[in-house]
Amino acid sequence: MNRIQALRVLMPKPQTNKKSTSTTMEQGRRPTSYDVARIAGVSQSAVSRCFAPNASIGAAKRELILKVAAEIGYRPNALAQALISKRTNIVALVISARTNLYYPEVLAELSARLNERDIRVLLFSLSEESDVDGVLDQIWRHSVDGVISAARLSAAQVAQFAEHRVPLVLYNRVATAAPSVRCDSVSGERHLVEHLLAAGHRRFGLISGPADSYVGEERRNAALAALAQAGVGDVAESRGDFSYDSGHRAMHALHQAAGKLDAVIAVSDLMAIGAMDAARRDLDLSIPEDLSVVGFDGAGPARWGSYDLTSVRQPVRRMTDAAVAMLVERIEDATAPAEQRLFTGELLSGSSARIAVPVV
Repeated sequence: MNRIQALRVLMPKPQTNKKSTSTTMEQGRRPTSYDVARIAGVSQSAVSRCFAPNASIGAAKRELILKVAAEIGYRPNALAQALISKRTNIVALVISARTNLYYPEVLAELSARLNERDIRVLLFSLSEESDVDGVLDQIWRHSVDGVISAARLSAAQVAQFAEHRVPLVLYNRVATAAPSVRCDSVSGERHLVEHLLAAGHRRFGLISGPADSYVGEERRNAALAALAQAGVGDVAESRGDFSYDSGHRAMHALHQAAGKLDAVIAVSDLMAIGAMDAARRDLDLSIPEDLSVVGFDGAGPARWGSYDLTSVRQPVRRMTDAAVAMLVERIEDATAPAEQRLFTGELLSGSSARIAVPVV
């Protein structure tokens, strides 16, 4: 036996059985939609429809395509789908870090509502609301389908969204040319003040937020306007940044500046909680006997037994549902008109304040 004959004996005999679908491609290459179409004996457009949400395709054909895709390990490529559909299925959320500080449920709920619609979230978190300019170029570069902004935008910035044809919905912010979803902070603060006045409070302190916060300023101005209407004009004020620590410091500043107060109005729950701890532990004040404290938001910690804060709770689930629905509507129909949806908050009567129903 010569060398060639020996090699022929040692070589394995060719397999006569049919190859599986997983071996019909070059080894090591990532499977594509064209591979699925070839193996399944269907068109490539049928494969695309199979993996596109709400696309029309027969049940038997869908089942065959999914079976082949599973066998060869095919997963649809998001970038390729975006080229076909002209959509990325990505929505940008622009949110102030301060917003997430005083009400973290907002970010969680918006993300959950978008995920339910198979839309991915690209988050831009701002340390200051005035930092929006720094993220706009990034938003344009990522070719997002739309934007929900929980940060203040100027008229010029809103106009840029129209120029780039990117749908925009504002969350707890307002602009003439943009649709928005808001909690009625003005009505909520007015109700808090009216209930405090009805219980006999006359010396007020106010813990406001940063001057560049739209929500903080709206609540501050609403509280001061309601007090002024009732003839209370001398209101001690200290600004915070929506954090617990800033509320704690603000309570000390108010006490030092104004002495004995009847009530403290904080424009966020976390600052109200910080103020309560400072009043009880450092200033030896009894709440609500010596001092009433109210907040705004209805955040989780405000309902803890040691605080039981009197506050106004934002209807976050309803607001986030509305914001996402409005954005999706404008992604699908660019001609949808701008609209403003205003939601009423719920007054939470806790043990942190002496309140009474005002006489009408």
